[in-house]
Amino acid sequence: RVLSLELNKDRDVERIHGSGVNTLDIEPVEGRYMLSGGSDGVIVLYDLENLSRKPSYTCKALFSVGRSHPDVHKFSVETVQWYPHDTGMFTSSSFDKTLKIWDTNTLQPADIFHFEGTVYSHHMSPVATKHCLIAVGTKSPKVQLCDLKSGSSSHILQGHRQEVLAVSWSPRHEYILATGSADGRVKLWDVRRASGCLSTLDQHNGEKSKASSEAANTAHNGRVNGLCYTNDGLHLLTIGTDDRMRLWNSSTGENTLVNYGKVCNESRKGLKFAISCGCNPEFAFVPYGSTIAVYTVFTGELITMLRGHYSTVNCCVFQPHFQELYSGSKDCNILAWIPAPRDPVPDDVSEKSLPQQHLNPAYEDAWSSSDDEG
Repeated sequence: RVLSLELNKDRDVERIHGSGVNTLDIEPVEGRYMLSGGSDGVIVLYDLENLSRKPSYTCKALFSVGRSHPDVHKFSVETVQWYPHDTGMFTSSSFDKTLKIWDTNTLQPADIFHFEGTVYSHHMSPVATKHCLIAVGTKSPKVQLCDLKSGSSSHILQGHRQEVLAVSWSPRHEYILATGSADGRVKLWDVRRASGCLSTLDQHNGEKSKASSEAANTAHNGRVNGLCYTNDGLHLLTIGTDDRMRLWNSSTGENTLVNYGKVCNESRKGLKFAISCGCNPEFAFVPYGSTIAVYTVFTGELITMLRGHYSTVNCCVFQPHFQELYSGSKDCNILAWIPAPRDPVPDDVSEKSLPQQHLNPAYEDAWSSSDDEG
């Protein structure tokens, strides 16, 4: 299904944003509601479900925190995220130096955290049961941890030398956090430890490079502005302004040396990319100028470029239940990329005798799907 993703002519996402879309998130409980955050501070909540039951439909905006809302962010919203365990709460952070915790039903902030500098990124653990910490990356080199329970941001992780552009909790271990910074480093932390930092990822795997001018223990020779764990938490994908993407073994910290080629990345801030879930092999969807590049995570092969936006793509998010992709761009649009429907095979023709076009044998379905599915 992922290999046949295409811009769907039958599915529109209602256009509400009057400026660029920076961030998207689909709630993990039902996979039905999507949040978007814009560069004018506006946040919109969409229902992705087709209630009309017609093949052609528009995903409706249920409501938005618009410019006239008393608690709207003053500047660009960089990250939105649903509370991982139910849809009653969501979070947003912004260049206005705040992180807001919203009550979905009243659309009022239940809590607001203030920071010294712009907020580039924040993340709540998808699996935590013993803590309610939100990791926050700001203009400061210190990583902030905000506790939802106590409402305080007491805890900080020190070790980076420049601003922190990306943060991501492990989906496997609830106390493990990955952070990426403008200093070219990616650090893994155990937030229970006083010293915090477990390791600093090294692109050379400990073998000092010939050019000793390169800083030791850097993950990228540029700003690290994107991080994403694979679904099982065993690997971490990072992206930097050196136009490189790297895949790391998250338990050993080793650079797996998968070569994705040149991954153009001119973003001055965080880049929100996505990894598929429930596919074999897994794919990475990476904003690439006004297109989205689709790579196989473990071989580095560039499978396709999804074209449809008119301007820079800022973010994409994967909907695992239906293997769909949504992307947000500077062109103010959110596009839905849906697997192309396969033509049904007539009963008298066996699958085997059909010409096997365009499908690399590595990606053929190894499972059979029942007729009544999606």
